[in-house]
Amino acid sequence: MCEKGDIEGKWEKGGSNMKAIQTALIGYGFSGSVFHAPFLKSMEEFEAAVVCSSNPKKVKKDLPDAKVTNDFQVILQNPNIELVVITTPNNLHFKMAEQALQAGKHVIVEKPMVLYAKEAEKLVKLSKQNNVMLSVYQNRRWDGDFLTVKKLKDDGVLGEIHTYEAHFDRFVPVIPGGWREENAPGAGMLYDLGSHLIDQALFLFGMPDSVTADLEKQRQGAQVDDYFHLILKYGTKRVILHSEMLAFEQGPKYKVHGSKGTFIKYGEDLQETELIEGKQPTSLDAGMDRIALYGTLYSETGEEKIVTVPGSYIHYYEGVYQCIRYNKDCPVTAEDGLNTIRIIEAALESSQEKRTVVL
Repeated sequence: MCEKGDIEGKWEKGGSNMKAIQTALIGYGFSGSVFHAPFLKSMEEFEAAVVCSSNPKKVKKDLPDAKVTNDFQVILQNPNIELVVITTPNNLHFKMAEQALQAGKHVIVEKPMVLYAKEAEKLVKLSKQNNVMLSVYQNRRWDGDFLTVKKLKDDGVLGEIHTYEAHFDRFVPVIPGGWREENAPGAGMLYDLGSHLIDQALFLFGMPDSVTADLEKQRQGAQVDDYFHLILKYGTKRVILHSEMLAFEQGPKYKVHGSKGTFIKYGEDLQETELIEGKQPTSLDAGMDRIALYGTLYSETGEEKIVTVPGSYIHYYEGVYQCIRYNKDCPVTAEDGLNTIRIIEAALESSQEKRTVVL
């Protein structure tokens, strides 16, 4: 067992008058170390007080001032901990979030929120009963390419959008190890990358009328879906969400057709790469796109390069702080997480029964 002693530490960061939110990070794998620790470390709004992990050496390398324990209950019993960030495997999300909410903690859950809509519904109810925040970490809402698409939509540049297509394609022909590739509930690409694409689509257009989906295991030896193709129907509008692991050459990330023009964007947002390389999310040039990858707007007046809106994962955590300290709107609500799971469940049903599922 890792240490179970005093995990109360220093509660003010750098002598600032800002009251930092005392945070417990649960899990220190890829998600915890890359997508959460850098923000908790660099932002004065948060204090990474304790990390629940069985690898204290790895944690201390990045967060030397954090206490480390592998006993989740010790964290829940600590009255100083205000926020619990859950980055464990998907099948553990529900039980851990439930216990944290019952303990009166604010909670961030990595996507997908949970495995089943009935679990999400229970957590939504529990968060309201205990008057605490429950949010899903959907950082891809703050990808630069998606922010650019949203701005074009909001500004009316594309007119009435009739076809929206978003991809998360990779070339990973050899199946890596890990729980995401195992034949178990919550594994597979639909729950993984699909959660991002679905959340983005719902953020832009709301809940669809119906879902038609095709899931497949394309790679040799695959135990879970590594290909999906979803069609969300909104009247005559179509939203197409696609992912595969055998795309040697990836096409456009976004292709959006509207009554006034078409926008096409290639390339991936660079924030994940920057975080892996150790770049601080508070850097002034964090999230900037390469000029060569700026998207193109096609319209009656010709072609125009559109400067990519800078990506800004930090805005998620800024929103969390405002929500907890000042009761502002949650940046990604529990209801958002619930709706994403509803679409995932409909897609699984559609693919299995080879039919369109009406919502």
